Amino acid sequence: MDGTIVRTDGTVSARTDAAFDRVRDAGIPIVGATGRGPRLTGMSRGDLPSADYFVLGGGGRVLDLTGEEPRVLRDLRFSGRVLAELMPQLEAEFGPLQLTVEALDAENAPLWSEWEQWPYPDPIELRTRDEMFAASIIKGFLQVAPELGARLTQEARHRDVEIIQAWPGFVEIHPHGVDKATGLTVVTELLGIDPADVLVFGDQLNDVASFAWAGHRVAVANGHPILLGMADEVTAANDADGVAEYLERLFP
Repeated sequence: MDGTIVRTDGTVSARTDAAFDRVRDAGIPIVGATGRGPRLTGMSRGDLPSADYFVLGGGGRVLDLTGEEPRVLRDLRFSGRVLAELMPQLEAEFGPLQLTVEALDAENAPLWSEWEQWPYPDPIELRTRDEMFAASIIKGFLQVAPELGARLTQEARHRDVEIIQAWPGFVEIHPHGVDKATGLTVVTELLGIDPADVLVFGDQLNDVASFAWAGHRVAVANGHPILLGMADEVTAANDADGVAEYLERLFP
């Protein structure tokens, strides 16, 4: 979504909407896969209105939108008690870290954070770590220097969570076994589709799992070098409607 079909100004073009409409009219299921949490379901559906399914929270929440009402196919979280164990371990190894968590899934619910310096226009509610540790967590966030993020994801391990560098400067903490690929698998198993027959688009490090899983991988030109190296093809950048350009060739 963000950085792939969503442009730098936060919009999705009419051209992109029209391209996905052609895909849907051809009878091909469309799945929006995003790091955005369940609290941003409305925004996500607005940015990809043709989607039949959504993988949210980097894989933890999966929605079926094909009926009259959305149906939850997956809702995975982890106990905040895991963070109470994990954070001291990480800080002993990597130094002080600032923790933000997504604990609420109501539409536009605030994130809980130790600090107010969040780079996106999300509502933030200041909370103590003890309050976070007492909650059920959808996803945790650590804002770090890009080189530290790479070290964290390469070296830090915990049996109950996945530690993923979502994009340079951001490390995410997911429930065990949760990434975009496992979220997409919920949909493909429901539909009886082999991952080898799936086409994925992406731009950032949290797309690595889905790129490794899918049969055909297309990166946008503004993508991270690792993703560009995994791609079967590279299309134009998000600001040039690269996904639409690619789909228009498949569905003229």
